[in-house]
Amino acid sequence: MTKLLFVCLGNICRSPSAENIMNHLIKQAGLSDRITCDSAGTGGYHIGSPPDRRMALAARKRDIELLGEARQFQRKDFENFDLILAMDRDNYRNILALDNAGKYKDKVRLMCDFCQKYDLKEVPDPYYGGPEGFDRVIDLLMDAQAGLLEYVITHEKSRVGGQESI
Repeated sequence: MTKLLFVCLGNICRSPSAENIMNHLIKQAGLSDRITCDSAGTGGYHIGSPPDRRMALAARKRDIELLGEARQFQRKDFENFDLILAMDRDNYRNILALDNAGKYKDKVRLMCDFCQKYDLKEVPDPYYGGPEGFDRVIDLLMDAQAGLLEYVITHEKSRVGGQESI
């Protein structure tokens, strides 16, 4: 089982969208028994809150329902997940700041590393913008998640000692 964790700042916009889009793609591909997802935020501002309603509306336009409750990233997530995907460089740095020894650095990647069409390096935070920002994030994540799923399928078979070597 490959375990993916998507991380943004508050875990109410970008990371729950990434989690639910990936779950949608996993289900379509018939891979629910091989890949699992979760999401978290580097900040604790919205713990227990559902996904932002504006983000949920943008996802619903693409027949994707945003489920889940916001939670904060914790050190134990390094051990519990095979791949940790940060939405932007600040999230990336905040995640790695909890890995003092650098033991898990290879598990942490930027979400946009997996984009196939878009050339953005970060998933922009739409929180303080208008509806078009939320739509853009969904489009960007749809692209990145398709690339990530392809990557996971390709690398899933590379098991070493029972652990994924993604």
